[in-house]
Amino acid sequence: MTTLTRVGVDLVEVRRIRSAVERYGPRFMERVFTAQERAHSRNRAESLAARWAAKEAVAKALGSGIGPVRWRDVEVLNDEKGAPYLCLYGEALNLANALGLTHWAISLSHTQDHAIAVAVAS
Repeated sequence: MTTLTRVGVDLVEVRRIRSAVERYGPRFMERVFTAQERAHSRNRAESLAARWAAKEAVAKALGSGIGPVRWRDVEVLNDEKGAPYLCLYGEALNLANALGLTHWAISLSHTQDHAIAVAVAS
C-alpha cells in the first residue's frame, strides 16, 4: 500500500498582513482568523502572517488553494508547549478525508519582515 504524502509551503511579507489589518480592521480579522487565532496572536502582525502562511500552505497541500478552502476552514492553534497544530473544518476537512490525509505536521517561522509556513500531510 502506498502512503500519500502532500506538502505545501507559503511565504508572506508581514507588511502585507499589517496593511490589511490597518485598512480593514475587524472585518479582515474575522474573515481570515478564528477567535482563538486572534486571541493567541494578540494582533501581532508577525504571528498573524505566520498563520496566514500556514492556511495557504495547507490549502496547497490539499491541492485546492484558497477559494474552495475558506480561510477559517484551517485553524492554527498551539499546544501547551507552544507547538502549532491544525484543526480542519468544512471543505478543508472534506478534501483531507477524500485524500486519506489524517496526519498533519505544521511549522511556522517569522522575522519582522517575512513569515513562512510548511505543511506536511499523510
